[in-house]
Amino acid sequence: MSRFEPREIEPKWQAAWDKAGTFTATRDPAKEKYYVLEMFPYPSGRIHMGHVRNYTMGDVVARYKSSCGFSVLHPMGWDAFGMPAENAAMEKGVHPGDWTYKNIADMRDQMKPLGLSIDWSRELATCDPEYYGQQQAMFIDMMDKGLVYRKNAVVNWDPVDMTVLANEQVEDGRGWRSGALVERRELTQWFFKISEFSEELLSALDGLDDWPEKVKLMQRNWIGKSRGLQFAFSTVDAPDGHDRIEVYTTRPDTLMGASFVGISPDHPLAKHLEAHDEKIAAFTAECRRGGTTEEAIETAEKLGYDTGIRVRHPFDNAWELPVYIANFILMDYGTGAVFGCPAHDQRDFEFATKYALPITPVFEPENAGIDPTEAYVPLKSEKVRYVRGFAGDSLQTGEDAVNAAIDFCESQGVGHGVTKFRLRDWGLSRQRYWGCPIPVIHCESCGVVPEAKENLPVELPKDVTFDKPGNPLDRHPTWRNCTCPQCGADARRETDTMDTFVDSSWYYARFTAPRATTPTSAEDVEYWMNVDQYIGGIEHAILHLLYSRFFARAMQITGHLPKKAIEPFNALFTQGMVTHEIYLTRDENGRPVYHLPEDVLTFSDLDGQRRAILKSEAKEQGLSSENFQLNMQVALDNLKKVTNADGAFSDVEIIPSAKMSKSKKNVVDPVNIISAYGADTARWFVLSDSPPERDVEWTASGAEAAYKHLGRVWRMANDIAAQSGAGEGDEDLLRALHKAIHNVTMGIESFGFNTSIAQLYGLANTIQKSKAGADARRHAMLMMAQLMSPMTPHLSEEIWALLGGEGLIADAPWPKADPAMLVEDTVTLPIQINGKRKAEISVPKDMPKEEVEKLALAHDAVVKALNGGAPKKLIVVPGRIINVVI
Repeated sequence: MSRFEPREIEPKWQAAWDKAGTFTATRDPAKEKYYVLEMFPYPSGRIHMGHVRNYTMGDVVARYKSSCGFSVLHPMGWDAFGMPAENAAMEKGVHPGDWTYKNIADMRDQMKPLGLSIDWSRELATCDPEYYGQQQAMFIDMMDKGLVYRKNAVVNWDPVDMTVLANEQVEDGRGWRSGALVERRELTQWFFKISEFSEELLSALDGLDDWPEKVKLMQRNWIGKSRGLQFAFSTVDAPDGHDRIEVYTTRPDTLMGASFVGISPDHPLAKHLEAHDEKIAAFTAECRRGGTTEEAIETAEKLGYDTGIRVRHPFDNAWELPVYIANFILMDYGTGAVFGCPAHDQRDFEFATKYALPITPVFEPENAGIDPTEAYVPLKSEKVRYVRGFAGDSLQTGEDAVNAAIDFCESQGVGHGVTKFRLRDWGLSRQRYWGCPIPVIHCESCGVVPEAKENLPVELPKDVTFDKPGNPLDRHPTWRNCTCPQCGADARRETDTMDTFVDSSWYYARFTAPRATTPTSAEDVEYWMNVDQYIGGIEHAILHLLYSRFFARAMQITGHLPKKAIEPFNALFTQGMVTHEIYLTRDENGRPVYHLPEDVLTFSDLDGQRRAILKSEAKEQGLSSENFQLNMQVALDNLKKVTNADGAFSDVEIIPSAKMSKSKKNVVDPVNIISAYGADTARWFVLSDSPPERDVEWTASGAEAAYKHLGRVWRMANDIAAQSGAGEGDEDLLRALHKAIHNVTMGIESFGFNTSIAQLYGLANTIQKSKAGADARRHAMLMMAQLMSPMTPHLSEEIWALLGGEGLIADAPWPKADPAMLVEDTVTLPIQINGKRKAEISVPKDMPKEEVEKLALAHDAVVKALNGGAPKKLIVVPGRIINVVI
């Protein structure tokens, strides 16, 4: 078969790998292990090019490490719980489980043609009772160790769907499905004590040397360690029992610029006031209709209500500050109360301007005044002149001033220095059906007790309906009503289910023994953990990774992970997106109309008459210079058109390098790409076009070029298979081969897949041009097939078989570069004549300088330039360059 036929060869080799059990992970104490894991997908029903790129990267690493002799674990699973399945149940009248498992089957069928080296025998879905039953067992263990608790918390409440919404499910203050205005409601919720690990989670980041710095910075900022001052304002004319308002501030150096005190709508004082004042009650109710996220609160209009209560400044009893209830203050950070210094905080500045409050500067730039139209907020490391600070008129950085202010306040008996963290405990309760049931029972006699482990898993009931708003579990009496596992009395199950982040926070450990009857198997986690290489999107850089790190610690405390796995991911790589141009036209109102890539016509797609018209139009538009043909061709190649309903053509606007989006129709279906070009082409292209940490733009021309190159490699292999006899240049080819082995290996080791592919392009050109003998070219081609096999495994197996390679290339040991072959015996020196490069010569690396001079003077270019004369100067820089001055 001389033609490259992916449709024939790819299924053949996938069947061969399956039959041989090539990718079945085996715990082999005699071998060093390697665990490569990509973040598992949500089963939406269709894979996209981002999936192709993500899983191909992991596959390259897995195949390479296997060839290097490691026992490799490369599993796959599905992050299968969540609201989309319930939305489908409500909209399409299907059960969430049926919808989810059908999507899993569809996506599995779409992924398998990629030829990924996945151990499918370990496949799991988080909605499998086998999986979430063990999650429930761990939850009970975590309760026993004091890592789980219940408390009242303010949540996003959708009054129409009657459910708590995650922050990301609130859009412009409304529920993402119902469109109802979301309320802030206080409910009893379950929490993980992640905040107790704040210092440890922060300090351990310093040891994650193989994580991207930007990810570690994002985690540091989220954990948010800060040192500040906690103190109390004494109140004036406040209700009994509210004689003090505790405040925590990270900028105590601005205390002398205080203008007001703000309290959260959920502060105990605010709650007392709203119970006795209808106007305050109406205001706090309005505040609670906003979102609960810091982002939502920061971007909302800043609103305040003057309570009429005043507080005394701690350093001047005659200085009184008004107390406002403010919608931008969160109860669950600090004390739920702040003092405002408008001169040095933009939010406070806007608030003070709105309510005509004083704006008193505390410091100013070293050599200038401050702009009265905005807050002056210098960097912490920037020196400023304090004009109302505790140290008088002095130059200090913000950090030094904060420490000085804390020391001064403590010396005056005003509060004390406190270290706090931004990280809050993890609220895991969700009022929905399609999630892992929380395994606790509510008993009137025993209180809240865990379900007995022998009764796990607590499975979701299948006979539920979604014809009414709210959580179906609340109205399912045969499931909800149960007996207490401690006293046997009538009791009720917890009807909240777990946040889906819980499901994805420990799956890496479950993959080591996915069929174990306990959450993990001690000998399996001891062998396979940690994950050596984790790969996924930057969008998961904060919560998923942070929760996974917490879970590893919790699992170690509860005996499900060894201590070495307390940081579960040794190395992390965050890949870029796959992008595509957006094509659009405009309707009669100027609104965009988007078009699929396959509906857009290029110049070559048009008929001859239409092409002639466009060429004529291009000429009339001024493309008639001496470079007419070139300019016109560039213009026409970039032209894109679509056919209107009447058969006419419309020009297309192009937005380059945009994230693929179904709504913008700039998606490329991997199934269609694999059908047209084969999996190897798709794999080669997504790896070759740019560094893997950057975005890659999918283009039809790029895919076509990749396909043509792989076809060329296949034809080369066929030519070499038919070649016989000796040739010349065997050693030169061998040296080029060993350089390629070294460089491709280094590229894979450093996640420089695009640089490895660039080396393989070069090697293909070298082999094609080489005049070496049949044996040398066959050997080089076999080695190139091995070097290509992590990227193009099907084509590589076909070439390996064609040229007589032993067994499967997937089982062959990775080629090693001979260090001796990497040493250059000769060096090429450019010859410059009067500063301009005119020629070059190759000489032995250790040739004496005098011999190099003789060869240079004998070169035709130098002889011609000298024209019988002698050079004014002849300078030889050994190993670098030859300069001839005439």
